[in-house]
Amino acid sequence: MPVPQLLPPAERTLLRTTVREKIRTAILDGTLLPGERLHDDELTAWLGVSRTPVREALNDLTRAGLVEMAPNRYTRVALPTVGDIVNATQTLGVLFGGAVRLAVPLLDDATKKVVYGLIDAAIDDVRRSDAAALNFDTVRLYDTYVENCGNPLLIDVCRSTTDGLAFKLRVPEIQEMLDWAHYESWFTDLRAATEKGDGIAAELATEALHGLPGARTPAAS
Repeated sequence: MPVPQLLPPAERTLLRTTVREKIRTAILDGTLLPGERLHDDELTAWLGVSRTPVREALNDLTRAGLVEMAPNRYTRVALPTVGDIVNATQTLGVLFGGAVRLAVPLLDDATKKVVYGLIDAAIDDVRRSDAAALNFDTVRLYDTYVENCGNPLLIDVCRSTTDGLAFKLRVPEIQEMLDWAHYESWFTDLRAATEKGDGIAAELATEALHGLPGARTPAAS
């Protein structure tokens, strides 16, 4: 009987990462829906890999908050609840606020242009009252700040947690809970602070956008 060849550690890590990213993308873009059951045989057939990297990827995504597992019962896409909204939003505000404060003084002109484009997209989402699009574009916006904050530890924390936290906001009730009347002005404050290189003002705008208690916008300070 032939002995199966084991993948070298580097190749195994790469495969695990590739599988995780494909499942992650499918969850975030709605291909896999909240609460949908995830079956190993279906995933291995879809991804063309063995069961091991699929299970490793699902374990990673469980830690990230995008997948839920109950032993001997189910593995499924996480199912957000209304009760998660306030806590998840505030936690994102704390993480993103710190990253923005660090990043804004470091941003080069090319990155600022990317930020401005994403802020414009978020403002357009607000004008259309499109909560799903706002969630997607806001995460992309703050990911840009995070990746340019210059703090590797904070980058790692955000990478491992923000997907799951943002996913918790994907409930129909979010439409009625968002502060649509003020979002455009807060995003405008964030843009102005970024243009000036004022990290503190940008942090305050971020905190206001995420409903942190006592948060003040630059205009109100």
